[in-house]
Amino acid sequence: MTAIIVKNWRETISRVRGALMRRGRSAQDADDLVQEAWVRLACYEREQVVEKPEAFLMRTALNLSIDAHRAQVTRGEEVLVEEVVLVDLGPTAEGTLLAKERLARLSVGISRLSETTRSIFLSHRIDGLPYSEIARAHGLSITTVHKHVAKATLQLTTWMEGW
Repeated sequence: MTAIIVKNWRETISRVRGALMRRGRSAQDADDLVQEAWVRLACYEREQVVEKPEAFLMRTALNLSIDAHRAQVTRGEEVLVEEVVLVDLGPTAEGTLLAKERLARLSVGISRLSETTRSIFLSHRIDGLPYSEIARAHGLSITTVHKHVAKATLQLTTWMEGW
């Protein structure tokens, strides 16, 4: 290593680190970039003489910073696995159990409807058939079909109240 860097290494590192931080790098990123630049300087000095090691270190660190920024823009932000928070949006075991209980109660309520009302209600709500088609299939008026659906809805709402 050259005498200048060994003699003033703390000042040199501090200046390079400060330059990186003024250009928007975090303290941790700046430290990493300075370290990488220092390693490159040491490797380069094995084969050639570096007349201005501080300038070499500064230029190398800034170039590494630019390269890191370009890579981040191209590939996106790197996220550490430790920083990732996974949120399970699926229902909880308790929610699933409650839903099964509500469904079982609804099934009992539907079975308590008269056969005609149940058939009309399920044709409309489950099969999605319009009142006119249900009326034609059952030989009823549209008004009567509407009344059956309303009756079933009211009975099931009352039956399910509190669940």
